Amino acid sequence: MAKYLAQIIVMGVQVVGRAFARALRQEFAASRAAADARGRAGHRSAAASNLSGLSLQEAQQILNVSKLSPEEVQKNYEHLFKVNDKSVGGSFYLQSKERLDEELKIQAQEDREKGQMPHT
Repeated sequence: MAKYLAQIIVMGVQVVGRAFARALRQEFAASRAAADARGRAGHRSAAASNLSGLSLQEAQQILNVSKLSPEEVQKNYEHLFKVNDKSVGGSFYLQSKERLDEELKIQAQEDREKGQMPHT
């Protein structure tokens, strides 16, 4: 009886182990596919998020910017800078501009790289 119970337990562990391994492989493949879809700039963007502590979406929300345009970022930054000036009791939480500036640099570099790629 104990032998059968041990066999059932071993088979159950094997089934669960295989299912877990399959799920892990699928998740890894999906993650890799998403990263490939974002392209190389996705890695740079993620690195910029880690350095600044803000995601691109958070930075855009703070500055109320829907599209990544240098003019709109600068205009909204200057407005918030004036409104949040410490001399009038405001706080300086405008790291978002730095994050958006970094993203604009990444996009500009990606555009330059695309322009330099030879067409086959």
